[in-house]
Amino acid sequence: MIVALQTETNQPISISQIPKPVAAAGQVVVGLKAAALNHRDVFVQEGKYPGINLPVVLGSDGAGVVVAVGEGVSDALLGREVVINPALNWGVNPAFYGKDFKILGMPDNGTFAEFIAIDAKNCYAKPSHLSFEAAAALPLAALTGWRALMGRAGLKAGERVLVTGIGGGVALFVLQFAVATGAEVWVTSGSDDKIERAVALGAKGGVNYRQADWLKKLMEVTGGGRAGYFDVIIDSAGGPSFAKLTDAAALGARICFFGGTNGNITDIVPSKVFFKQLNILGSTMGSDAEFADMLTFVEKYQIQPVIDSIFPLEQAQTALARMNEGLQFGKIVLKIG
Repeated sequence: MIVALQTETNQPISISQIPKPVAAAGQVVVGLKAAALNHRDVFVQEGKYPGINLPVVLGSDGAGVVVAVGEGVSDALLGREVVINPALNWGVNPAFYGKDFKILGMPDNGTFAEFIAIDAKNCYAKPSHLSFEAAAALPLAALTGWRALMGRAGLKAGERVLVTGIGGGVALFVLQFAVATGAEVWVTSGSDDKIERAVALGAKGGVNYRQADWLKKLMEVTGGGRAGYFDVIIDSAGGPSFAKLTDAAALGARICFFGGTNGNITDIVPSKVFFKQLNILGSTMGSDAEFADMLTFVEKYQIQPVIDSIFPLEQAQTALARMNEGLQFGKIVLKIG
């Protein structure tokens, strides 16, 4: 038996003893050293995620050591330090996931446990410069940010980028990836402190979106004027304020969003989109190839994930409450063992 954290709908996480997983054909068992939280975990716990199947061990992000291999898997993987790709069964089409796609942590048991059985192809070598805690912060958020910025928006060196809602895990990875690529990056946030911390990570500056005239101020400080300024805009909120991003966008810009925490997108003026030749793109997660490319980039540029806090596995409910408050800057991580 092993320690795992399970959840029921609208119930606190409970510490459970469950059977230790066994590697089936094509699988490995990973002894997890760290796991990281995502808003998805809260949505599953609250019953707000499609196809809820509970109880389940939460957690999409994890890093650890391969301790057992199943039939057809090389013994050479034993003892290897790995990070887990939580995008399961993406499929053969790089443009869109297939019908069997799912994300680790519901319906399949996830990473908030001492051990997990997972397909060997979903285990990648942990970047050598990262601790287990830092590596566990990567998977879901970094993959989502990588596809949005690099895959969908097609960022090029020297372009100007706006990242909204800085402080969350995905937004911070987008910032770090864009800075490493050589882009000029600006941010928005409801917290002046988070803007200052983003500048310390390489952002050129930012504005507080709680100000009624935040768009006008953004255009003033960036020199964008009425014509718009940003070649690439990455957003996670949607909502009524999304329409203002079309004003901030330069001619031919790409606006990519991967979330809708502020609700439906409204009030977009069609002429601003077609006269400026804007591209509005949706994105979610990413393919196996994109996960591999993201890890290669992280290793090449020695990207260090921003970690807000680290909790022991048994304090996952406290960690989830912190994330739900929206006060974190970076990833919240669980240390296991």
